[in-house]
Amino acid sequence: MCRTQAAAEMAGGVNVQARELLPANVIPRHYHVTLEPDFKKLTFDGTVVVDLDVAEDSKSISLHTLELDIHNVKITAGGNTVSSSPTVSYNEATQVSKFDFDNAVSKGSKAQLEIKFTGQLNDKMAGFYRSTYKNPDGSEGILAVTQMEPTDARRSFPCFDEPSLKAEFTVTLIADKNLTCLSNMDVASETEVKSEQTGNTRKAVTFNKSPLMSTYLVAFVVGELNYIETTEFRVPVRVYAPPGQNIEHGRFSLHLAAKTLAFYEKVFGIEFPLPKMDQIAIPDFAQGAMENWGLVTYRVVDLLLDEKVSGAATKERVAEVVQHELAHQWFGNLVTMDWWDGLWLNEGFATWASWYSCNIFYPEWKVWESYVVDNLQRALALDSLRSSHPIEVPVKKADEINQIFDAISYSKGSCVLRMISTYLGEETFLEGVRQYLKKHAYGNTQTGDLWASLAEASGKKVEEVMDVWTKHIGFPVVTVSEKDDKTICLKQNRFLRTGDTKPEEDKVIYPVFLGLRTKDGIDEARTLDKREADFEVPSTDFFKLNANHTGLYRTAYSPERLKKLGEAAKQGLLSVEDRAGMIADAGALATSGYQKTSGVLSLLKGFSTETEFVVWNEIIARVSSVQSAWIFEDKADRDALEAFLRDLVSPKAHELGWQFSENDGHILQQFKGMMFGSAGLSGDQKIIDAAKDMFKKFMAGDRSAVHPNIRGSVFSMALKYGGKEEYDAVLNFYRTSTNSDERNTALRCLGRAKDPELIKQTLGLLFSGEVKDQDIYMPTSGLRSHPDGILALFAWMTENWEELVKKLPPALSMLGTMVTIFTSSFTKKEQLAKVEKFFEGKSTNGFDQSLAQSLDAIRSKISWIERDRADVAAWLKENGYRS
Repeated sequence: MCRTQAAAEMAGGVNVQARELLPANVIPRHYHVTLEPDFKKLTFDGTVVVDLDVAEDSKSISLHTLELDIHNVKITAGGNTVSSSPTVSYNEATQVSKFDFDNAVSKGSKAQLEIKFTGQLNDKMAGFYRSTYKNPDGSEGILAVTQMEPTDARRSFPCFDEPSLKAEFTVTLIADKNLTCLSNMDVASETEVKSEQTGNTRKAVTFNKSPLMSTYLVAFVVGELNYIETTEFRVPVRVYAPPGQNIEHGRFSLHLAAKTLAFYEKVFGIEFPLPKMDQIAIPDFAQGAMENWGLVTYRVVDLLLDEKVSGAATKERVAEVVQHELAHQWFGNLVTMDWWDGLWLNEGFATWASWYSCNIFYPEWKVWESYVVDNLQRALALDSLRSSHPIEVPVKKADEINQIFDAISYSKGSCVLRMISTYLGEETFLEGVRQYLKKHAYGNTQTGDLWASLAEASGKKVEEVMDVWTKHIGFPVVTVSEKDDKTICLKQNRFLRTGDTKPEEDKVIYPVFLGLRTKDGIDEARTLDKREADFEVPSTDFFKLNANHTGLYRTAYSPERLKKLGEAAKQGLLSVEDRAGMIADAGALATSGYQKTSGVLSLLKGFSTETEFVVWNEIIARVSSVQSAWIFEDKADRDALEAFLRDLVSPKAHELGWQFSENDGHILQQFKGMMFGSAGLSGDQKIIDAAKDMFKKFMAGDRSAVHPNIRGSVFSMALKYGGKEEYDAVLNFYRTSTNSDERNTALRCLGRAKDPELIKQTLGLLFSGEVKDQDIYMPTSGLRSHPDGILALFAWMTENWEELVKKLPPALSMLGTMVTIFTSSFTKKEQLAKVEKFFEGKSTNGFDQSLAQSLDAIRSKISWIERDRADVAAWLKENGYRS
C-alpha cells in the first residue's frame, strides 16, 4: 500500500492518539507488591503500594486491573492521607479502575497509592495462575506461577500496565515454609508472619528491589521446586522444576545459560545487571518460554532435555529457546520498546541473536543453512498474504496485541536484521547494537532509535533503507529477464500468494539488496531501488540473485534459466542456502501463478542426487505443499503425487539407512530421521515393515527398539497403516510416559489414524481433561494429514465453539492458533463459504487476524488448483505416475 495521509502525519510512523493509554497525570516510580496465594481456594490476597510522581494537579488516579476484587484504597501525599475511601469505578472495555477523591494532589508532589485486593489463581495460563503436575506418588501438586506478557500483569496486581511506564519493584511473597518462592531478584529477607488466610505461621520472603523495568517482565513463582545450580557464570545460574520432573534433565540448559550469558555480555558490551539468573520448567505454559528478567519461565519440553529419549531436533530447539530468552535480558528487558508496535524490536532481535549465538556455540549444526528453510520461509509465507501486517504494526488495545506475536514480528523481524547485518557487515552491525543498548539502557525506544545507532556505527543512511521494510506490509518478487550475454533486466512487484496483486497494492518500491552470485564471488554492493533497472553481469553463463538468501524477496527466473541453475547446483556452484532458497522460491512462484507447477515438479525431480539435509528438507516441504493443496482432489492424483515423493526420497532413505550410531553428527541424525519418515509415510513398503517391527518391539517393552530421531515417524506409520490396536498402544504410551517430549510425540501422531471411530476418539481428547490446555493443538496435527481428518476438525469446532471460546478466551493467543488449525487446511470454494458462514455475525475480536490469514490461505489454494489442476495431472501422466 502507498502511505496514506494519516500515515505520513504520524510522528516516526506512530499514531499515539489511537492507542488506549492511561491518563498521564501520575507516573509510577516504585511498587511494593505483597501476594499470598491460597492453594485451597485457588485465590490470592494482595497489597500493592505504588510510589507516584504527580505530573498534574489530580483528583483521580487510573490504572489497570483485570479480574481483581478491590477491597480498599488509600491515597497519601507528604505523609498525609488524601483519601481513605475514594470512589472506585471500572471500565471493562479498557480494563481500567479509576479512583476519584475530593482533595487534589498537587503537581510536582509525591503521592502513594495503597490497594488491598484479591485475585483468582486462574487456569488460563495468564497473570498469576495455577499450574498442576503429578507428584511421584500420583497425587496432584500445584504451583502458583506468572505470565504477564503482553497485558496480564493487571490480573496479578493493580498496575500501570504499559511498557513505557517502567518502575522499580519490590516483591514480597507469603507462603508455607516448605514452599520455594521466586521472583526477578534475589532474596533480601525472610521473616515469620501470621497468615490472615490460615491463622498459621507462614514465611514472608521479600526480594531485593529491581532495576527500572516494565510490568510485563515482573514474575513470581510459589510452590514445591527442586533445583540445580552452576557457578560457571559471574552470578549464580539455576534451573528449577517441580517434583515429578527429573531435575538432572536441566543440565544442558543450565550450562548453556551460563555460557550464553557470558557470551552476550561480551557481544553486547554490557554486563548482565541482575544478581542471579533462574530458569524454571512450568507444567502449564501457553507459549514456549517467557523472558522475565532474572526468572525465565519455560514449557517443560523447552527447558528439560533427556538426551536418551529426545532426538537431535529437540536438542536444537531447547538451545534456540534458551538463547532466545537470554538475548531478551538485554534486548527487551534492559532496553524495551515504548509500545507494542515495536514488539519486533524484542522478538526479531532475540530470534536473530539465538541463531547467531547457536552458530558460534555449535558450528557443526550449520544453523544459518536451516535458517533459510525455517525463519525465512515462515516469514515469506505469512507475508505473502493480503492479511499480513507490517513489522511495525499499529496496535491500539489489549486484545489486538496478542495477535502480533507471529511470524512477522519474530521471523520477518529477524530476517530484516540478518539482511541489514549482511549489508553493513556483522561487526559494524554489532557495534551499532552495542551503542543502541548503552544509549537506551533502562529506557524505552522506537525502531528509529535502532536505525540511528546503526547509522552512527556504519556511516550509512540505515533509516532510509530500512523504513520501507518495517513500515509496509509484504515483500517483492524480482523478475529476471536476460537482454544479452552481459545484461540482465530486473523488475520488482509486490508478491501475493493468491497471485492477484492489484495496482493500488503494488506502489511500494523496496530497496532490494541483490547479493549477485557469479563465478567471481558475491557482489553485495548492488541494490534494485526502483521498479525496473538493467544490471551488468560478468556473463549470463552463470549468475544467481540473493546469494545465500539473506534478502527478503522471491526471484522469478525463466524456465530456461531455472534449468541452468539446476545444472549449476549439480556442478557445485551454488551454496546449500542457494539451492534450498531457489527451490523454495520456485515452489512459492508456482503457488501464485508466476510459474507452472509442472516446472517445479521437474526441477525437484532433477535434485534426486542432492546430498544435503537442508535442501532435502525444502524439497520435501515443496512436494508436501502441492499435496496439501491437492488433498481434496481426485484420488488418482493424490496417489500419483505420493508415488512421486516416494520415488524422490526412497533411494536416499535407503542409502542413509535408519540405524543411528554415536558417530552420526547432529545433522546426519536429523537427515536420516527425515528421509526415513518421508519415505515410509509416502508408502515405501520396506520402511513401513521395518517401522511396524520396531513399533511392536517398542510397545512390548524394548524401549531401545525405536531411536528418538524416528519415534514420531514410527508412531505415525503404525497409525496410518494400522488400526485400533496400534492406536490404543500409542494412547496408552501417552498416558504412561512421564517424559514431556515422548508424550508430545504420541499426541501429535494420534490423528494419523483414519478410522472414523478413532478420529472421534482423538477429537474427544481435546476437552477430556487428559490433555493440558497448553497442548490441545497437538492431537489436531495428525488429523490435518488426510481429508477425513480435516473435515472432522471443522465439524468438531462448529459443534464445540462456545466451550472452546470459554476454555481459550479470545484475549489470549491460543484461540487464534486453534482457529487456524481448524480451518486453514481447506482447499475448495464450498469449504471457504462454509467457514465464512460459520463466523458471520460472530465476534472475532482477538483472532480476526488469524481468521483472515486462514481464509487467504484457502483462497490461494483454490486459485492455484484451478490454474494448475490439468498441468499437474498431465505432468504426473507424462512421468508415469498415473494412467
